[in-house]
Amino acid sequence: MKDWLQTLPKAELHLHIEGTLEPELMFELAARNDVALPYASIEEVRAAYNFTNLQSFLDLYYQGMNVLYTEQDFYDLAMAYFERAHQDGVVHIELSFDPQPHLSRGVAMRTLFAGLGQAREEAERRFGMSTALIMSFLRDRSTEEAMDVLEQAAPWYEQIDAVGLDSAELGNPPEKFAAVFERARTLGIARLAHAGEEGPAAYISGALDVLDVCRIDHGVRCVEDEALVARLANEQIPLTVCPLSNVYLKVFERLEDHTLPAMLDHGLCVTLNSDDPAYFGGGMLNNFVACHEAFGWDEDAFRSLARNAIEAAFMSESRREQLLAQVAAC
Repeated sequence: MKDWLQTLPKAELHLHIEGTLEPELMFELAARNDVALPYASIEEVRAAYNFTNLQSFLDLYYQGMNVLYTEQDFYDLAMAYFERAHQDGVVHIELSFDPQPHLSRGVAMRTLFAGLGQAREEAERRFGMSTALIMSFLRDRSTEEAMDVLEQAAPWYEQIDAVGLDSAELGNPPEKFAAVFERARTLGIARLAHAGEEGPAAYISGALDVLDVCRIDHGVRCVEDEALVARLANEQIPLTVCPLSNVYLKVFERLEDHTLPAMLDHGLCVTLNSDDPAYFGGGMLNNFVACHEAFGWDEDAFRSLARNAIEAAFMSESRREQLLAQVAAC
């Protein structure tokens, strides 16, 4: 089954590019940029990946990205993940990036777009991989800062497929960013938001009603609200679920406890993703295999999940038809 899952064409819709930073590359970039790390070895870094909740992960996540400074750094980061994802059978990746922690360290916006853009072009040339770019705002920072980031990105609007909302969810409801997402809407930029991971099901409703999002990242707590589940099923709102991430961050103690089977039983539009694969047990193939082992899903179930992701992705219709045909033929 693992061999077949590797050949299944997969689209990844929920992937934080800073969360793909493996310890080996972290040490390499730290040496390149003369950045001191609070770890003596790669093994010591990996030992720190024992998270108790979302915030404990975020502390390490932001610390890790401090090694990223140059266009070459962001190119190397993205290309390293594209290569691993290609080996996993991933054919389309929508990479989120967080400008705010980089801008606050003096990294220019153009550096982010140039490095990531070069890697995206290289991935298409080398692997035939399509990509999309999602610029995310940190919800535990101010609305004013998010709005400023959106305006700073004006020269690159054509490269941005969507804006998103991530970071610490509790105490930071979607409504906080209503003005920012309204501004994105007037610019014609699609909108996404993390909701219902650590935060309540009400955050999912808020993201849909106030932020007018077209996809929900995570959304696993939707099952706590029957009316919301019915709405998600009726409207077929895509949910970008990250199984191993949810276990590593203690949203669920075990994958077997996950709400994924219930979500599928309710007819929700579920997709599988890796979130931050360097920190959460690996990439797309690991997540697919883990779900097979936990839930016993067969090939038809995974074909359906793969189709959901392709149909929800930001890509041309011709590319969508091509990938759907590949899934059907797998």
